[in-house]
Amino acid sequence: MKRGQRKLIPAPGTPLATHVFGAYNWATAAVAWQQCRKKNSETFIAFLEHLAFTVYPDQRLVLVLDNASYHRSRATLAALAALEARILVVWLPNYSPFLNPIERFTGIDLKNLANANCLHPDLDSLLHTIDEKMTNQNIPHHPDRLLFVENLRSVALSK
Repeated sequence: MKRGQRKLIPAPGTPLATHVFGAYNWATAAVAWQQCRKKNSETFIAFLEHLAFTVYPDQRLVLVLDNASYHRSRATLAALAALEARILVVWLPNYSPFLNPIERFTGIDLKNLANANCLHPDLDSLLHTIDEKMTNQNIPHHPDRLLFVENLRSVALSK
């Protein structure tokens, strides 16, 4: 290559992404999750329905939500109103995601477990890895399992 010329590196094309909605059960230490291609009101409502009717069909749920736009949209608030007999919502103060341990897990820890030092050949491989890591969260004493209570204590003590 001559000096002053750019070296072209092949890229996979259009960047692809996936998002994970997650909910932590403090009583059982289980994690419920759902992957989606877009993070919006429609996919969040689908996650709420998944929690209420599939994962915990016979239980009343308490959800801790931040102030993301898709949590506060008209459609989501209407869905929460329709599900108010099943779901109690606790709203976090503005700009305080550190108060919700699932935010740290899906935003930092899951990325480290699924992506650290790894180049996935395609999106399906990444989706499979995410699914595997999330499944490991529900297996007691699994080496990849993260314990939210310990993480919350460490965050609380560091502040």
